[in-house]
Amino acid sequence: MKIKNLYKIKKPVISFEIFPPNEKYPIESVYETIDELAKLKPDFISVTYGAGGTTRGRTVEITSRIKKVHGIEPLSHLTCFGAKTNEIENILNELKEKNIENILALRGDFPKDGDEIQGDFKYASKLIEKIKKENEFCVGAAFYPEGHQETNDLLDLFYLKEKVKEGADFLISQIFFDNNYFYDFKSKCDKLGINIPLIPGIIPVTNAKQIKKITELCGSTIPLKFQKILTRYEDNPKALKEAGIAYAVEQIIDLLSSGAPGIHIYTMNKVDIVAEIMRRIKYVKEHLQEAN
Repeated sequence: MKIKNLYKIKKPVISFEIFPPNEKYPIESVYETIDELAKLKPDFISVTYGAGGTTRGRTVEITSRIKKVHGIEPLSHLTCFGAKTNEIENILNELKEKNIENILALRGDFPKDGDEIQGDFKYASKLIEKIKKENEFCVGAAFYPEGHQETNDLLDLFYLKEKVKEGADFLISQIFFDNNYFYDFKSKCDKLGINIPLIPGIIPVTNAKQIKKITELCGSTIPLKFQKILTRYEDNPKALKEAGIAYAVEQIIDLLSSGAPGIHIYTMNKVDIVAEIMRRIKYVKEHLQEAN
């Protein structure tokens, strides 16, 4: 099923994001993680790329398995940074052969080594244009409630408008810890006539190293309330884990209660944490589903 249709027939839609294998996390561990996450019955699962598209082949393989083994709709990330047109076409053909209908189209991160790679796509909007031109994929794209680090607010909204113009069917947010950023951004989108689903992306922060990495990568603002939690429990891993879960649950319940069409949980492949979040939001989710 195309994910855009999920948002039409079911609210709220709860989805997960996992990352593919790396040198510390073999493919067998990824499959075990998916098997456990599938038991939580998400509406779809997205699979990321590594920086510079370093795990493209495995992303296709994993998304195919999610659909074939678990019957859960997969969302395959597709980044275009450094990619040639023929490479993108080959991946699109692979996805079609494996009956994958949904793609999250992204520019992608620069490689960690900083080397510049020449490709045929400078922006995600151009990738979306390419995907939509000859295919029937449902395409999602990213948005940044606090603005993209490389642009200003006005330019960021211009780029988002371009993604929608080229055919983006839904939008998933970068991580944020203050829901007001999401509400303010949605208000701006409403004024611009962007009326496709805006999905908040939430990550449960459960250790001190994690928050440092997140802020370095995406520049998310840490609200005073959350900073106090991190400071209070930074030397107590168990307490910080519990507090991080509680903070994420509070964010999710507020967003769902305020009308968000769904929540995309950045799982970091941590099944126990996601299971606890799903347990705590169970009745809110069920109530909203009955109401809709």
